[in-house]
Amino acid sequence: MRTGRKIILALIIVVALPILWLGYRSFSTGFSAKAEPNALEVSLARNLRRLAIPASQREMSNPVPATPAELARARSHFADHCATCHGNDGSGDTVIGRNVYPKAPDLRKEETQSLTDGELFFIIHNGIRFTAMPAWGSGPPEQDKDSWGLVHFIRHLPKLTREEQEEMRRLNPMTPSERTREEEFQKFLRGEAAEPPAASEHHH
Repeated sequence: MRTGRKIILALIIVVALPILWLGYRSFSTGFSAKAEPNALEVSLARNLRRLAIPASQREMSNPVPATPAELARARSHFADHCATCHGNDGSGDTVIGRNVYPKAPDLRKEETQSLTDGELFFIIHNGIRFTAMPAWGSGPPEQDKDSWGLVHFIRHLPKLTREEQEEMRRLNPMTPSERTREEEFQKFLRGEAAEPPAASEHHH
């Protein structure tokens, strides 16, 4: 009986201490989005995310063929919907991506590329609570062709070409001032302007 109580107490300590420590860390940083998640927090978040995805969905295969036409459609979709946070190249190095909590991940790295197609789809379709990742999917999973197409594009990110990134840049959402600057830049490329527009940070 005492052995059983000791085991239960040990389990409570193992579970409670990390939670209390994370709570302390959150309060000590004032819930600032500027803070960097520590290794324990990242590990816990990834394991909880995996546990939250039903095994049947983790094992789902992508029903959308990875044709050139589908990749082009997904590339356009990513540029219009996802690049604001993730960047056209998937690096997460954007104004928004750098300033959310947790930071937007680099989708080209092993942490993302090692996920199954079903896991990637689940994240895109359903989003992730308490992060900046929204739920993009609508309707039943088998009918969400857009999200399945994005899974293919995420797989393609490590091989993204300069030409593809340039095409995506023209498809990114723009403010009126950004659109004007883009038009001026295109005029310069066509030889219709003597100088390129003044440099400014591009959010995508």
